[in-house]
Amino acid sequence: MTETTRGVWYGLSAYSIWGCFPLFFALFQGVPAFEILVHRIIWSCVFLALVITGLRRWPAVRAALGDPSQLWRVLACAVLIAANWGIYIYAVETRHVLQASLGYFLTPLVNVALGMLVLRERMGTWQMVAVVLAGIGILIQLVLLGELPWLSIGLALSFGTYGLVRKQVLLDGLSGLFVETLLLLPPALLVFGWLVAEGASHFTGSLHNGSLLLASGVVTAIPLLLFAGAARRLRLATVGFLMYINPTLQFAIALLVFSEPISEAQLMSFLVIWIALCLYSWSSWHYRPRVPVRQE
Repeated sequence: MTETTRGVWYGLSAYSIWGCFPLFFALFQGVPAFEILVHRIIWSCVFLALVITGLRRWPAVRAALGDPSQLWRVLACAVLIAANWGIYIYAVETRHVLQASLGYFLTPLVNVALGMLVLRERMGTWQMVAVVLAGIGILIQLVLLGELPWLSIGLALSFGTYGLVRKQVLLDGLSGLFVETLLLLPPALLVFGWLVAEGASHFTGSLHNGSLLLASGVVTAIPLLLFAGAARRLRLATVGFLMYINPTLQFAIALLVFSEPISEAQLMSFLVIWIALCLYSWSSWHYRPRVPVRQE
């Protein structure tokens, strides 16, 4: 098996696991979203610490923790990824997986818009059209349904901004996520201790929920490791195309497993955003650099 083929399988596996996350988080019985988030932080940190020990990545972690300028950016990433995780878990718990799917379809277009507005990156004509179409897709829901898809917007903005800040952090994906969860660990442990003291913790209440809460850390880390393996072996354009597996699976799960209703307005909104994604993907592929840039 070639390295490229192995990278494709890693990518397919990572995005398929992420796409099936609604099935995992729907298994929790009566556990509030914030408590699932707390345990996801705690057990992700524990599991990632074991992985980093096995891969001998501690020098990079120590360097990040010893650099205050780097640490503030990592802390911002930590807050953004926690917000993204929390919104997503809440979306699944309240059976708004269609909105979660829409949020992750929107994320690449939010990345483009943030790059233009914050980093002053140049946007191609078709990329501009794609972003405008995505805005129209959101407006369709606002006008025809009378409400904004707040969960979708929250997921797209939190993850898009996370990507923007994460670009400025000189850490690989695995070490970066570990430092992020490490910074979130103290408040997570405080909340966990408070829940236990109040007798409101679901961790020891039943073997079912306790096992799922414990497993949430492993479930979080495994697709990240697979994604890291894919990113090292594949071109960025290939990774970008594979990314759409995640929201597509979520969309299918919302309709076929959770039987979420979809109105004509929502379907029209999805179609407009899918067209925008096709334009964006075509533009990214068509105008990709043909000749590698020499590194001096």
